[in-house]
Amino acid sequence: MKLSKIASVICGCVVCATANAADIKIFHSPSCPHCHHAREFIENTLIYEYGDLKVTEINVTVADNRQEFVDALYKCGYKNGGVPVIVVGEKCFQGYADFMQKDLRDAIEADLTDAQKKAAKDNQAKMTADKDAFIKANTARKQALVFQEGKKK
Repeated sequence: MKLSKIASVICGCVVCATANAADIKIFHSPSCPHCHHAREFIENTLIYEYGDLKVTEINVTVADNRQEFVDALYKCGYKNGGVPVIVVGEKCFQGYADFMQKDLRDAIEADLTDAQKKAAKDNQAKMTADKDAFIKANTARKQALVFQEGKKK
């Protein structure tokens, strides 16, 4: 009987661990227009649609961030250093165009519960109705963004 309780606790922890939105890392250069568009979409849309989403924006032009960028390129199997590189959980995207928005959302939703997916759809509908009002009412979501600039040398 104790073994089944332990198993249910372990299973419960596994469910809890996968119930959050996938975190995003976006490797970018300040001079890259595609990076600006990707960051704009993430900062002004995705963080509001997905309440549990955490985003780390990594400036690849800062020396302290280069090794992490190289590691991400290797992990993703990319042979060139083109930016942006967006890592959502275990999925990777290089470059950015608006047609990628559905794929990014699909990658985020891969590990979400049905309730989290419904909440995201509800948030999308509210943003479609009045994006400015929704963002204003949810300004705390900006805390989901972490800017990793590194040390300036």
